[in-house]
Amino acid sequence: MTTTSDRADGGRVGPAGNWREDNRALWDERVPLHTESAFYDVAGFRAGRNDLRGFEADEVGDVTGKRLLHLQCHIGTDTLSWARKGAAVTGLDFSGPAVEAARALAAEVGEERARFVEADVYDAAAALRGETFDIVYTGFGALCWLPDLTQWARTAAELVAPGGFLYLAEFHPVAMCLGEDGSAFAEDYFAPGPFTYDEPGSYAALTAPTRHNRSVEWQHTLGDVVSAVTAAGLRLEFLHEHDFTLFQYLDGMVRARDTSGSRGGGSTVYRLPEGRPRFPMVYSLRASK
Repeated sequence: MTTTSDRADGGRVGPAGNWREDNRALWDERVPLHTESAFYDVAGFRAGRNDLRGFEADEVGDVTGKRLLHLQCHIGTDTLSWARKGAAVTGLDFSGPAVEAARALAAEVGEERARFVEADVYDAAAALRGETFDIVYTGFGALCWLPDLTQWARTAAELVAPGGFLYLAEFHPVAMCLGEDGSAFAEDYFAPGPFTYDEPGSYAALTAPTRHNRSVEWQHTLGDVVSAVTAAGLRLEFLHEHDFTLFQYLDGMVRARDTSGSRGGGSTVYRLPEGRPRFPMVYSLRASK
């Protein structure tokens, strides 16, 4: 995940180089930082917290008995939150340590049927040997790590069973281009990247000493995402925009409870204070086969 301040302060357009290897090394190193961080609060998750946002539960609907695949699942807290709602879940991630952490967490919370697979997202269809799923789920800091949205969307569509759907909840590209005061654009919305960064720490452990600090990311406009999904043969059911986010990355943001959807969610969210003009910070879409 990358915040607006990361882009404004540390990013630059440069060669992608060995982007997959660099990004994997970065994520592998940060897994133990994340499992011990207050941001992920794994102890609270073990105690029963559900990490899904309120709007996600409403937009995806009842998952009882459904087969759900979570692409780029990291340490599995969102994946296992869907399992707690009754889905038969599979999580997939390219980081071996993340997959191991997710498997351990599944055992600890009694979700032994949850399955976690180590594979690059572009290789997901091959890694899962032709399986298809009622729901393919992904999002929140996932797409920025992928250079080719067309290939991603085709892969996701291949994994959706007939009658099933892709569901994406992601940080809004408009919000990712704003400066820290939120009053003006600090980055070019249409610049695709690659953006290279060399920064220690993590969004979940800002001051932690780290060794693998080079990352490579891409920016995808909302039009890019919708066009890739529909070109892959999926039918767009909705595109929704939301006025809160998961990080306090703009000056003056206030911490709030997630009241989205019909029942709200267990995550902490951040909003602009009352009286400031709002803009989209998160979006969600659902596209069916």
